[in-house]
Amino acid sequence: MNHRCILIGAPVQEGTGRLGCDMGPSAYRTAGLREALTELGFPVEDRGNVAPAPHRDLVHPNAAVHHLPEFDAWTRALADAAYAASGDGMPIFLGGDHSLSAGTISGVARRAAEEDRPFFVLWLDAHPDFHTLETTTSGNLHGTPMAYVTGRTGFGSFMPAVAAPVRPEHVCMIGLRSVDPAERAALKDAGVRVHDMRMVDEEGIAPLLRAFLSQVQAANGILHVSLDVDFLDPGIAPGVGTTVPGGATFREAHLAMEMLHDSGLVRSLDLVELNPFLDERGRTALLMVDLAASLMGRSVLDRPTRSF
Repeated sequence: MNHRCILIGAPVQEGTGRLGCDMGPSAYRTAGLREALTELGFPVEDRGNVAPAPHRDLVHPNAAVHHLPEFDAWTRALADAAYAASGDGMPIFLGGDHSLSAGTISGVARRAAEEDRPFFVLWLDAHPDFHTLETTTSGNLHGTPMAYVTGRTGFGSFMPAVAAPVRPEHVCMIGLRSVDPAERAALKDAGVRVHDMRMVDEEGIAPLLRAFLSQVQAANGILHVSLDVDFLDPGIAPGVGTTVPGGATFREAHLAMEMLHDSGLVRSLDLVELNPFLDERGRTALLMVDLAASLMGRSVLDRPTRSF
């Protein structure tokens, strides 16, 4: 991970049912993300906030779906920004709700395909976000990005075609504890590697993550990490509109980030679903910055890099 860090704000909030995620990029900057990365020795470039592409007139037959033109516009703009930045360094996307990952992942996956490298995604989230436009009942489109980037049917002409769909068996989800029946069936059908919080409790987060990182390493793969605030227990990270009790602890989250750093496989990172309006004096923003710093190499003691 000896890359220049490129910060890209994604003030997306249309994918949720409540306002506030558009303030996320500013909160990460205020919480000192750039300074933390600089202290670790990385050159940092802040490219500011992405603006959505021009809207198309889109109306889906599923009446629950809302803000589809905005979702499409953000996806197109972020895919272009992610593709460009991933050729220049390590992009870190500052969200914004999780619908932004439809653009960020599709953009970096396109870059990986051009480099002829297998592409993998680590999805750290309470939810799999594996609905399509047809299966969502809430209509909140932050519940669809993983279905979209893995090429699931159900998006049709309403969304841009994914240039390089992510192979479902190259996706690992850790921390799930809120999954709808339609998503459960789709995940099983697709063959996504899924670890809910029961598995984390029974086996520990380290063995689960180590097995996935070994798969990425063996394939000479490129890894994208998508870190949702609600992966964390709301007791330590209250600044999110989708709180689900029983999330990852402070220690589990930092261990995961340090293991990711040791692997040397991470090429891009999403920090999503931070809603500063719901936070407590910046508590969640500061924790997310600390986790990003752990992923980039901050640790209590220096340890030799693990060989997978």
